[in-house]
Amino acid sequence: MGFSMQPYGIQSMLKEGHKHLSGLDEAVLKNIDACKQLSTITRTSLGPEGMNKMVINHLDKLFVTNDAATIVNELEVQHPAAKILVLAGKAQQEEIGDGANLTISFAGELLQNAEELIRMGLHPSEIISGYNKAIGKTIEVLEELVEKGSETMDVRDKEQVVTRMKAAVASKQHGQEDVLCSLIADACIQVCPKNPANFDVDNVRVTKLVGGGLHNCTIVRGMVLKGDAVGSIKRMEKAKVAVFASGVDSSATETKGTVLIHSAEQLENYAKTEEAKVEELIKAVADSGAKVIVSGGAVGEMALHFCERYKLMVLKISSKFELRRFCRTTGTSALLKLSQPKADDLGFIDSISVDEIGGSRVTVVRSEEGGNKIATVVLRGSTDSILDDLERAVDDGVNTYKAMCRDSRMVPGAAATEIELARRLKEFSFKETGLDQYAIAKFAESFEMVPRTLAENAGLNPMDIISKLYEKHASGNTKVGIDLGGGDSEDGVCKDVSTLNIWDLYVTKFFALKYAADAACTVLRVDQIIMAKPAGGPGRREQPAGMDED
Repeated sequence: MGFSMQPYGIQSMLKEGHKHLSGLDEAVLKNIDACKQLSTITRTSLGPEGMNKMVINHLDKLFVTNDAATIVNELEVQHPAAKILVLAGKAQQEEIGDGANLTISFAGELLQNAEELIRMGLHPSEIISGYNKAIGKTIEVLEELVEKGSETMDVRDKEQVVTRMKAAVASKQHGQEDVLCSLIADACIQVCPKNPANFDVDNVRVTKLVGGGLHNCTIVRGMVLKGDAVGSIKRMEKAKVAVFASGVDSSATETKGTVLIHSAEQLENYAKTEEAKVEELIKAVADSGAKVIVSGGAVGEMALHFCERYKLMVLKISSKFELRRFCRTTGTSALLKLSQPKADDLGFIDSISVDEIGGSRVTVVRSEEGGNKIATVVLRGSTDSILDDLERAVDDGVNTYKAMCRDSRMVPGAAATEIELARRLKEFSFKETGLDQYAIAKFAESFEMVPRTLAENAGLNPMDIISKLYEKHASGNTKVGIDLGGGDSEDGVCKDVSTLNIWDLYVTKFFALKYAADAACTVLRVDQIIMAKPAGGPGRREQPAGMDED
């Protein structure tokens, strides 16, 4: 007879197959370790000289990028503590659209320093209270560092927009930021509404076409649709448009009907009546003044024949999101079934034409008039992964534009802000009594991660640069940062960023540091992990990777 041990303690309470980790060594330090691993991955991609990562997801799709939000999205992070950092990065990406890397790397650095404090014998709750004091102080100091006069800006002035956007785009596409910023700024200014706070990111579209290079990129007021026009008419100028959501075809009846035909004449007439019906519908559309028909579904052959006869251009847009954007661009109301459109259902376009760009046929819809709300950036590049990366840079630029429409304050970039924050927080920690001061000092030290990483990624000596930066900042010049481009002047790589024109948005920094501190404190607050046995059955995923959000 086998001797079976009766479970005792927590085992007897929970179902079998569960995992239970508790205490400093098992839970807290393991969590910190997982978060450190994640931030080590993203950290090398920080800044303009950041390295690219090659991520192949479970669907065999290849990503080559240094955009932290994409990297952590495609890595299927399993560890629950590291997931908290991923969520902080996602929150930053959704709130501002840039700075996810800073959030994750900074949170990882905070946790690494917390580990040292725990090993010294501090309790996690003391560290959390110190970190909370430190983030409060950080936000005070950050407000003092805001550049004077930057709180008001004209969001339609290209130069001011480019100044604020440059750093965000350069961190994705270093060396090409001037060309890209000018394109993005133009596109954003074109679609900016009367009240800039209502700027919608979705109104700047990106179309990627393989071939050519960055200098071939252009902006179109309107839309660029991949695909050819149906039928033989390929161009129209100054035309009215009718949009039919369900397709252009003779509609079948709801119920099944049987038709009895006795003679050959009846058969001929039967076919003729269908023809007459379709012709009547198409003629009604043509009589309403519409010159272009856009269909959301299939275009029947007979319908197409009559469209050609009445000299109507036919387009087919199968994606309903694209169809909605097309209606927004042209100011059209989509009709459900093929019928005569009313005058106010019709939209207007300046020109629509089928062009061939780099071997693929695209339909360019231009709508220059006042009502247009959409602009498209046409990106050209040699491979798909380069185009994807360019698209991410454009996304970052457009998101930064949205952020600056809400709050245009800016702070010095190129790690100048971080070094100043580190210096001021160190001073603040000396004034504190109690055990908090160690946590505040470590929080200040964590800011050195930014200049250290920027220097390491560019292949420079980090210790040398950090000490030089501290020295310059201590003598009162709070705008000295790292110039990765020029190490030939007498200052070496430490220069005043206001002369280099490298600025970061205040809101990006504010939220990135806040989310990072919150995520770090959340991880530190955990002292036990209790995991139930995973349910059987196929693993469920939230959403297939590579899908559009909309």
